[in-house]
Amino acid sequence: MRPGETAVITGYLAGGRDYRRKLLSFGLTAGTRITLLKTAPLGDPVEISVRGYSLSLRKTEAAVLELRGDA
Repeated sequence: MRPGETAVITGYLAGGRDYRRKLLSFGLTAGTRITLLKTAPLGDPVEISVRGYSLSLRKTEAAVLELRGDA
């Protein structure tokens, strides 16, 4: 994704139960729309908008999210 693009979470690609619970506690559930706000100069972390707030995730954390582009 590029800054300003929006996608919908469809699931998770990998991760244990505790890790998924962490993402769920952030509101990153299936069907949730996210927008990439910005990326740090070296590409890590990324800042997304989810459910009305901004959230920074490490690139490895964001890579676990299965996304569908939002047209």
